[in-house]
Amino acid sequence: MRIMGIDYGDARTGVAISDLLCTIAGSATVIPSRNEEKALADILRLVNENQVGQIVVGLPKNMDGTEGPRAQLCRDFAQRLREKTGLPVELWDERRTTVEAHNILSQHNYHGKKRKNTVDAVAATLILEGYLAYRNR
Repeated sequence: MRIMGIDYGDARTGVAISDLLCTIAGSATVIPSRNEEKALADILRLVNENQVGQIVVGLPKNMDGTEGPRAQLCRDFAQRLREKTGLPVELWDERRTTVEAHNILSQHNYHGKKRKNTVDAVAATLILEGYLAYRNR
């Protein structure tokens, strides 16, 4: 079984998938998410292709721990994932993952369109790695 990490966004959704031992994030990709039904179908395809048994969706929280409107969108998306996949779906605090993803990409000279197309996959990887570290403790 693998675990999938998701950084849900309006335009793009980052997806990262763990190794079979669920110890590290392996592959990562970005899928378009303007059409939610298509995004859900793409995620379902990845779930089936990669033997995913659990999903972790990043939950955006404010720095003070409160939740804004974006958090509710992610909660709703997580619920639709539960319904479509039949898998357990956890929510994981994703504070600062996008900022950290931008920092990582800057250190590796990813700029402009190259960065825009990669940042969500890196953020999904950070969400997944945080969850895996917590789970494996």
